[in-house]
Formats: sequence, C-alpha cells, structure tokens
Amino acid sequence: MSERLTVLKTYKLYVGGKFPRSESGRVYEVTDSKNNWLANAPQSSRKDARDAVVAARKAFGAWSGATAYNRGQVLYRVAEMLEGRRAQFVHEVADAEGLSKSKAADQVDATIDRWVWYAGWTDKIAQVIGGANPVAGPYFNLSSPEPTGVVAVLAPQESSFLGLVSVLAPVIATGNTAVVVASENAPLPALSLGEVLATSDVPGGVVNVLSGRTAEIATPLASHQDINAIDLAGADELLAKELEIAAADNLKRVLRPQPVDKVDWSATPGLDRLTAFLETKTVWHPTGSLGASGSSY
Repeated sequence: MSERLTVLKTYKLYVGGKFPRSESGRVYEVTDSKNNWLANAPQSSRKDARDAVVAARKAFGAWSGATAYNRGQVLYRVAEMLEGRRAQFVHEVADAEGLSKSKAADQVDATIDRWVWYAGWTDKIAQVIGGANPVAGPYFNLSSPEPTGVVAVLAPQESSFLGLVSVLAPVIATGNTAVVVASENAPLPALSLGEVLATSDVPGGVVNVLSGRTAEIATPLASHQDINAIDLAGADELLAKELEIAAADNLKRVLRPQPVDKVDWSATPGLDRLTAFLETKTVWHPTGSLGASGSSY
C-alpha cells in the first residue's frame, strides 16, 4: 500500500463573507513554539485592509438594524459551531501558544463560554445602560445605546483565541461590524474562526479577518476615514501611540491597550468592552393630557 501524503490546509483571509488570498499574493510562515513550521498565512496588504472596511460598512446597516434578540441568536449559533469544531481549535491553540492539549482544551472551552456570555448580553445591555431620565418639565427623556459603526480590532498577540473572542464578540454583539487584525505570530485560530463565521448565520462583512504584519495593516486602518473606532489590544506601546495619533484625524473612538502583564483574558470580562463602542442617543418627547381632568401620562 502506497504511503499517503497529508493534504495541507490553505489558510485564507475572510473578507465580506468570502475567502480571498492576499491581494499582494504574499504569505508568511507561521511556526509553533519550537519553531516548527505550521502553515503559510496570507500577509495582508493595505488594499486588503481597505477592502475589509468597505465590506464592514456595507454590512453595518442590516446588522445594526437587526433586533438585539436576533443578534443574540446568531451569536449563539456561532458558539454551537465552535463546539462542533472544538478538536480542531484545541489542536490549533496548542500549536499556536505552546500549550499542552489539556490546557489548550481549557482555553477553547473558556472561549466558547465567552462567546455564549456575550450572546446573552445582546438584548440586555440596553436595559442596563439605557432608560428613562428624570427631568424637570412635562417631558419623557429616554436614553438608549446605539452602535458606533465600523470598528477595527487588533487582536491580542499573546492569546490567539480566547483573547481574540474577548475583543471581537462584544463589538458585534452590540451591533457594530468589525475588521479584525489577527495575532501576528499566531493567526491560525483567527483564520479558522472566519470559517466558522462563514458557515453560521453571521452575515458576510459583519466580521472580516486579516492576517499579516500588525503594524502594516493597522496603520491604514487607524487613518481610514470610514472607520469609527479602533481597539488597540494587540498593539505594543510604541505602535499604540502612533495609531492613536493617526486615529485622531477623524475623531475615532480609541480603546487603549492594557499592559500585557495585567491582562487576564480568563477573568469575567464585565461590561467595559460592551459599552466601549456604543453611543448614547437621548430622545425628548412631550407628555400629553388625557381627558377633561387634564391628567398627564
């Protein structure tokens, strides 16, 4: 019996619901913690970044206009798909982060649980941070959160899957669309997540995943006039400062990175990232009188 050759996986970008190769045709080698070759990942160009922004903007209207309950159902479906591909992600996370299979399994389980956690918040966050405001006068004064728009997300460098989902899920749970720059040295779990999103109910363009050199991709995203906010979780101190300056040109909302030694991605996330890319809309409406008595409602 002849020896069988393994069919190696070709990793691609995920942009607009499709899987293009990098526009530049470039790839770079991804290795494990022992410097063993794992795969060639596409090395995104500035053109790829611009294409991802176009796709995210196109998807924003329908995604932000969907009901919060529907978004929660869609996100929960992603968790179901992740559970079905758990073994694949355990293998990729173990290779990416140099973990044992058991520790990688714990990371993947925590990641799936984190996705479910954010799915459950989609139709609750408005009740927590919105509501009626007491005002002097015959008015209703109501505040409600609305998504900021297109958000560029620099995924954490050191946590290829749990950290990635911890910064991505709250962005789309609240109705934003995202352009994700995967961990530079460990992009494979992020690229595989794109495959899961494509086969779930997430509309194309809601999440776009780019791999490559973080600084090369993030620089045009930070200065892009059609990006409304940027999460700098995956930027080092020097790069973060440069990107903040570039982002100021069109008044982007910027979420600054925390020092790596202070980030515990396994901790309960709280609501900070859910509220980071929400705007508050306040509506005034006059009260009226009912009947001859003049009682108001």
